[in-house]
Order: sequence, then structure tokens, then C-alpha cells
Amino acid sequence: MSDKIERQKEHFDKIADRYYLARRQDKHLLLKNLMWKGFLSDKQYLSRDGLRVLEAMCGFADGKHIIENNLGISVNYTGFDYSSTVVQKLRLEKPDLNVYQQDITEFSSNAEFDLIILLGGLHHVPDYAESAIKHLTACLVPGGYFLNLEPTHGNQIFKKIRELIYSRNHLFDEETEEAFSVEELKNLFLSAGLRMVDISFPGLLSYVLYYNPDAFPSLNIGGNRMIKATYAFDRLWMRNWIGKTLSFATLSLWQKP
Repeated sequence: MSDKIERQKEHFDKIADRYYLARRQDKHLLLKNLMWKGFLSDKQYLSRDGLRVLEAMCGFADGKHIIENNLGISVNYTGFDYSSTVVQKLRLEKPDLNVYQQDITEFSSNAEFDLIILLGGLHHVPDYAESAIKHLTACLVPGGYFLNLEPTHGNQIFKKIRELIYSRNHLFDEETEEAFSVEELKNLFLSAGLRMVDISFPGLLSYVLYYNPDAFPSLNIGGNRMIKATYAFDRLWMRNWIGKTLSFATLSLWQKP
């Protein structure tokens, strides 16, 4: 394990409890439900009980809940994360879940999956992102899908803002974390031989206010009406060049030929 990966693992072990609690806040959950409902509503081709799902850098298995809740199915789930603290907590909470500790930069498997999920993980391992995606893609069946949500920037000003945040907010580790531009992210998946199915840019006003309440508690203002109103406004821009330019995150679905 490289020094950067070990440092990132130790960092996430330290913030795991705070991360867990923040992502169970009502405001965060409401926004997350709106985001995923909007993105998955036209993807009923994924709606199949027994779908073999691998969630890389799984955290607390949010991907499983997202797929099952929005598509109304029960999946055959496998997840892994490099944080021993996260895996132990997840096993205590959901003892029947198939999860294990694994460093994504060393991942390999002979298993085959219909869907791979990777949510907000690549910026934690930027030096290894290209090889990680290729190794994960190798486990997809032909015609299988790769679902990704990742912090990104669509302009240099926002890139500088994120770098400033990483340097000053102790929830992030500026020595190991680095977000990609939208084009850099797209090229990572294209270089793995995947084709783009859909792409959206939800990292706008509602995302800034409510998606990371542990990182930006002072922005976590208003109630459900505010969340729904800001998200409705964001939907006007999520699929055009304005959204791409101003978004702090990219949500995309890819398919293996």
C-alpha cells in the first residue's frame, strides 16, 4: 500500500463516525432521494431482482439502498472499502451484507457483475483512478453498467475554490485528494472501453447547501421546501453546458460493450 493510500485510509478511519452521522440527516437524505429519483427514473432496464451489484469504496452501502429504493428491486450485493472502521461498523449494522475490506488500487476479482457502483471515491485515489476503473470494468459482464457519482469542476475558478476548501477544511486531506475536471473524468471511463449512457451535473445550489453537511454545516439552512425549491431550480441546468460549467459534481452511467 502506498504512503498516499495509507494516509487516506487513516484519514477516513478518523472521520468515519462523523461521515456516517452526517449522511443520515434528513436534509441530506431528502436531497439524495431527489437526485437519484431524477437520474434513475428512466432506467428501468436496470430493474431486475437478483441484479449482481459490486459497490467499490462502498462506505456505508449507500449504493445498495439507492438502487433498491429507486428501482424497487432486491439486488445480489457485494461491497468493499479500504477503511476497516467503515467495514466493521457496516457489518455490525447489517451482518447479512456481503462486505469486506479491500484497497481499490489493489482490487482484482474473478466474479462477474451486472452493475458496478462507485460513489465519490475516485478523488480519494486520483493517482490510481484510471487503473482502478479498468480493473473494475474487467469484472463487468458484456452489456453491464458502471454507475458513478464524483466531485468534478467545469471551470478553473471552481477548481481553485475546491483546492482552497481542501486546504482549509479538516474533513478533507489536501495531500491525497484531488477532484477531476468533467473531461478528465469522462476520459477515465472512455479509456476503460466504456460507452456513455447518460450524464448529469447535479452539483449545483442544492448540492452545495445540503449534500455535505459535515463539511459545510453553516450552509445547511432552511427546510424541506427550501431543498425542493433549490433542487427544482438546479434541474433547469443539470443537462446543459451551464450545469456542466458550474457543477461541483458529475453523475454518469456507462456501459461495457
